Amino acid sequence: MGAATDGTEIVKLSKEHAELRPVAEAVERLAKLSAERAELDVMASDPEMADMVRDEITALDEKLPVLERDLALMLAPKDKDENASAILEVRAGTGGDEAALFAGDLFRMYQRYAQTQGWRVEIDSISEGEMGGFKEIVASITGDGVFGRLKFESGVHRVQRVPATEAQGRIHTSAATVAVLPEAEDVEIDIKESDLRIDTYRSSGAGGQHVNKTDSAVRITHLPTGVVVTSSEKSQHQNRARAMKNLKARLYDMQREALDSARSEARKSQVGSGDRSERIRTYNFPQGRVTDHRINLTLYNLARIIEGDSLDDVINPLIAEDQAERLASLEESFG
Repeated sequence: MGAATDGTEIVKLSKEHAELRPVAEAVERLAKLSAERAELDVMASDPEMADMVRDEITALDEKLPVLERDLALMLAPKDKDENASAILEVRAGTGGDEAALFAGDLFRMYQRYAQTQGWRVEIDSISEGEMGGFKEIVASITGDGVFGRLKFESGVHRVQRVPATEAQGRIHTSAATVAVLPEAEDVEIDIKESDLRIDTYRSSGAGGQHVNKTDSAVRITHLPTGVVVTSSEKSQHQNRARAMKNLKARLYDMQREALDSARSEARKSQVGSGDRSERIRTYNFPQGRVTDHRINLTLYNLARIIEGDSLDDVINPLIAEDQAERLASLEESFG
């Protein structure tokens, strides 16, 4: 890094250094403890020293396998976008107004969780529901490791509860879809100007001073793929930049999915691939229960999860499952 002069290269090298440093430190620590263990074996061969080193040997024999496993996980193949920022898209699914309200609850859950992680959330586009919540909301979440922690949130989320609009107290089932896309940093995505149709329009708001009085909202259509992205904040210049960033992320995600489909069965599993085509989680409000169907995880702290305070209770087991699969794949590769 000391020899680099270009700012972009320095940032890239800094990230690479941050990723490699824990691995180097783990290797150094494992080598040091392995050497200590060998020295203790020599000492244990002396009858006068054997009793003195027995406890140290036991402690190291417990510690070394844990360090070896941790190092193996560090060396296992990783998603190269693990540390990337992300684009979060939440859309109301089946269920009408209740689905829009649920989409609003999900977005606030992620927004609150992002705050606890020290990430920055910026709303790129929004379409509000008639009774509240969102028909669709797209936001950029910027920070270290955003995609790595949120990628397993992609999929269909189902809610079972009594809607505020339900007069007879009947439980309804509604759904919303979540997509988490890695921001395509340092990736060459070839987007030709001739492949784009860019429209400007006047965005709608909640009324009053927030209603745009100029055609500042931007809609970009990528003609070869049909992908459409929008941004509807106050500045047309910022809207175009945000829409292009989101388009790049969408096209990059399409490339990722094409690669995923060609990988091994382990990589195609719902946890490993972040498959968005199936229902992944159910939030049952009457019983205060959250169930993640991919790993058969059931928790009874729905209130804290939907507030974003205990979302790690769901995310951490998903990450652990993925790590176990990667470790098993690595062990299989080396026989």
